[in-house]
Amino acid sequence: MTHIAAIFVQPDGCYAGDPEIDAWPEQRDARKYRGPWPVVAHPPCQLWGAFAPINYKRWGGEHNRPGNDGGCFASALRSVRRFGGVLEHPAKTRAWAAHGLAAPAGIGWQRCIDGGWVCEVWQSAYGHRAAKATWLYYYGKEPPLQLRWERTEGTHQIGFHDQRGKAANKPTLGKREANATPVEFRDALIALARHAAGMSAVSHNAALCGNLGAPASKFSVAAPCYISFPFRSRYHTHHGVRKLSNF
Repeated sequence: MTHIAAIFVQPDGCYAGDPEIDAWPEQRDARKYRGPWPVVAHPPCQLWGAFAPINYKRWGGEHNRPGNDGGCFASALRSVRRFGGVLEHPAKTRAWAAHGLAAPAGIGWQRCIDGGWVCEVWQSAYGHRAAKATWLYYYGKEPPLQLRWERTEGTHQIGFHDQRGKAANKPTLGKREANATPVEFRDALIALARHAAGMSAVSHNAALCGNLGAPASKFSVAAPCYISFPFRSRYHTHHGVRKLSNF
């Protein structure tokens, strides 16, 4: 029985083949999603990162214009607000400001004036080998569940080498692993979406998030950095690696 929708995901990703999940890969065009399930939204990020203006200046082309994602982020945000759920994007994404969302500040969830919540969480707390700081936007009937707020630095890095020298660098992850999502983080997002609709947060065989079932205080505050590679696919191009799984 379906319980949530996963929108803007890969057709062979970690949401595929699960009878509890209505997966919307590029072929289905998630901009056409009309409910009724709460959503986990992974709208494309490559045109919202810090490298997008650089690539546009270098290569040109309307398809490279920063923010020109065909309305995917705006559609994902509407779905989360209408049906409840959670949207994720790399920390420091420029999509946040472009759509009037408050940037997280501090540790934990921060309430927004529109009734939603934002936070920053590092995927290293869920098993990623790089820090991979991520921003979340949650909207639901109940305050969001608490997540793992540890800021583990990670043993590896994502992106270009630091020009300050070898001592300032860690081993750089390949694209596949850099863009993969830890299974436990995926399950935490699913738990948030279910909670947003008033369902039990426990589903699948999930270890889920720390403090599962504990909603955020209405006065708790939120949190701060990762820049995505500017891939050219209209949707995410995450791929599974070991215990990490793709969207």
